[in-house]
Amino acid sequence: MRSDREQAIFSNRYDAGRKLAAKLVNYKGKPVVVLAIPNGGLPVALEVALLLEAELDLVISRKLPLPLTPEAGFGAVGDDGTVILNDEVVARIGLSPYQVNYQVNKVKSEIQQRSLLYRENRSVAVVNGKIAIIIDDGLASGYTMMVAVESVRRRRPEKIVVAIPATSEAALRKVREVADEVVTLAIGSATKFYIADFYHYWHDLSNEEAIQCLKEWRLRRFQSNIDRPPEA
Repeated sequence: MRSDREQAIFSNRYDAGRKLAAKLVNYKGKPVVVLAIPNGGLPVALEVALLLEAELDLVISRKLPLPLTPEAGFGAVGDDGTVILNDEVVARIGLSPYQVNYQVNKVKSEIQQRSLLYRENRSVAVVNGKIAIIIDDGLASGYTMMVAVESVRRRRPEKIVVAIPATSEAALRKVREVADEVVTLAIGSATKFYIADFYHYWHDLSNEEAIQCLKEWRLRRFQSNIDRPPEA
């Protein structure tokens, strides 16, 4: 019999990132760009990028919320305009083309605002010919990650690795179809999947906390470059 709740195995997102990084250590020293899905993916990705000594950047993808129940979704939108719809949900709820387009345009606007907030004047990381590791704090439906993968794929990386601390079985199947490799630490077995169940301490990450992760990565990378001895 399956349990109604999962067992918490991570203290917080930073702990999950350190444990996930240990499974990605074979990528250290290779041309890697770690791409976080904000906000929740940033603390996880920070720890991975630091261990791998890799560049850290963002790929912003957002759930398309259902009009009357925004906690549920019917697909996702990427920061390059990529849209993937859950056609089954759209048909079951009976969403009209107008409702779909309205939500898509609304989420695109939110993504643009987030991009300006996080990036300021910094350019998007180059992933052409590199290994792109896309990270979130967990996968429930998988649609935000699928959009992120499709968006990054257009930038011609050598390989796309999806790395997540925990995932539902359904999301894992979907994402495996679009990514070159999927690395995870836990696959949900409860009757209902909630990412928060895998964490002892869980909260919705604020924009300020997300930005602080990016600042910390830049600071620690800058410090490591100072501390590195000069080549002979």
